[in-house]
Amino acid sequence: MVSHPALLTVFSSLAVRTLAYIFLRWVNNLPFQLFHHPRLTRPQIPGHQLPPLIYAFGACHIAAFLITWRFTTPYKLVSEEVDIVSRRKAGETLTNGGATRDEDGDEAPELELELEETVVLEERGPNIAKTLLLGLPSPTSVLWSLATVAVNTTLVLFVADMVYRAPMLYQSHDLAFARVGFVSDNSAELLIREPNTTHLPLYISYRNAPQLEHLDSGFSRPDDAWKSAGQIYWLSNDTDFTYALHIPRLRPSSRYQYAISNNHSGFFKTAPPVGQTALGSDTFTFLTSSCIKPHFPYNPFSHPLSIPGLAHLAKWIPSLHASFMLFLGDFIYIDVPHRFGTDPETYRREYRQVYASPDWKAASESLPWLHVIDDHEIANDWDKNTTHPYPSAIDPWNLYHASVNPPPAAPGTSYYEFTQGPASFFLLDTRRHRTPSHASPATSSRKSMLGRDQLDALLNFLSRSEPPGVKWKLVISSVPFTRNWRFNNADTWAGYLYERRIILEAMWDVGMGGDGVGVVVLSGDRHEFAATAFPPPKHGRWPLSATVHEFSTSPLSMFYLPARTYWEVDGEDDVCIKYLPDGNSKFGAVEISEVRGGEQSLLRFRLFVDGVEAWDYVVTTPPAVVGGGRGKDAVWA
Repeated sequence: MVSHPALLTVFSSLAVRTLAYIFLRWVNNLPFQLFHHPRLTRPQIPGHQLPPLIYAFGACHIAAFLITWRFTTPYKLVSEEVDIVSRRKAGETLTNGGATRDEDGDEAPELELELEETVVLEERGPNIAKTLLLGLPSPTSVLWSLATVAVNTTLVLFVADMVYRAPMLYQSHDLAFARVGFVSDNSAELLIREPNTTHLPLYISYRNAPQLEHLDSGFSRPDDAWKSAGQIYWLSNDTDFTYALHIPRLRPSSRYQYAISNNHSGFFKTAPPVGQTALGSDTFTFLTSSCIKPHFPYNPFSHPLSIPGLAHLAKWIPSLHASFMLFLGDFIYIDVPHRFGTDPETYRREYRQVYASPDWKAASESLPWLHVIDDHEIANDWDKNTTHPYPSAIDPWNLYHASVNPPPAAPGTSYYEFTQGPASFFLLDTRRHRTPSHASPATSSRKSMLGRDQLDALLNFLSRSEPPGVKWKLVISSVPFTRNWRFNNADTWAGYLYERRIILEAMWDVGMGGDGVGVVVLSGDRHEFAATAFPPPKHGRWPLSATVHEFSTSPLSMFYLPARTYWEVDGEDDVCIKYLPDGNSKFGAVEISEVRGGEQSLLRFRLFVDGVEAWDYVVTTPPAVVGGGRGKDAVWA
């Protein structure tokens, strides 16, 4: 019969190993939704509750292991024999009549019976497999007993290393770097951080740095003399030693080099004129992804700030010739795997650690990054507007991202609008203005993800006419527009269907307008990839060519879900084009080109998973209708 300490030893050992594997390799903040009711707050088991469980089971295993080891015998019973032996009792005598008498002369039994037990034992083997797999002590080997304890102890230490090493030992206070933000056709935004005040003042210079192939092709050589972009005389902890520099008076479609007196430098290329592609190219390209967590999946031999997804991205940057990266939120994970505070410095440290990653420079040296905010820059599934800890969270977001983002759509807002080349962009803020996800049913007119002002700005963006050559309107959402993600979908647009319908109808109106302009939604957040089509309702007023497409891409470097969470439901209008959930690193390249003749434009989406191109898809703009009216596909078959 197996003892209770042995059962506890096995259970606690398996618990440590299973939970540690899940935490280190799969999920360290996956909320398991237990039940859902629109008016109830859903209980969750977030991944950051796993470390205390792992520590507890690890301690329990050691205690149960020692008790079990104490009572584990190195021998096992092979056979057991019992013999009955009769013997004449000592002290007995025989009389003349032959009777047996004892010393007192009383008559006594002639014989006595004795039991003899023979036990055969055999030394047990070390039971190596059982010891290592179940965490039990070996009957005969101290080495293998210690080895199985060492396995569990190492896993516990790995978990502690994942949780504490980077926040405690790599706070990156001494980080100095520069990166390029929004680049228009005539200006560029540059973010600079320098905590070492002995390097002040900083002198920033720039010059034209044309591609050599352009010079060989007969283009005139522009002025490549260094010019001053300004000086920085003072930096302090008030801005976490950052400064946003604006470089004006640049030429369109031109490559520039910048240099700072603290030995930081890089390159950027200005955008082409509105409605055009870059000189010498017929394609306008940009990248998209979301979700970064350093040191995940966990590798004890890698740098604690390593970001494998950035290395995958850097490998493709030279050949993609992208104008910028649209990063759709969760640049940091403030609550993964453990929240260390809600003060501004805790949030600032998370931003510094990403920028201090040894993989960051290669992914940003010549690629501008533009950002939208999502929940993990604040708190998981954030829907509480500007209450605490939002003020602490927005402090480093403004310093590191908003300061060099495109111009806001309205002063003081965190949603952005710009036009570049053949496309116009509207970058949504889906967190600051939303009503609580579970306050009302998804179809309630009282629920809003955007708020009145932002919704009006988006509808104006969709309804306005675009300049000649601008063929696409791109709506950028941190959370998926589709309702096909069934897991925790109240946090996505599936929880705000009334407002989503208003936006969808405005998007279909664009396709019906006859200007030959298409609408595409780009999103992230789900740690999976899916392409979804939103065709207008049959027999409605919109033509089929008004169909809106969404490409939702994430993570750039984080876990993916082992369970499948995206599927269509009969009676709903979200059509799955492609669903690719697996992969710790995903990013997309959006390539816009003009169809020969200029009537329509092509948008090609290329998906890269773990550094390999995995899928692509092409969407065309609706046909332009001269003189108004509806396209040729206005009637459904």
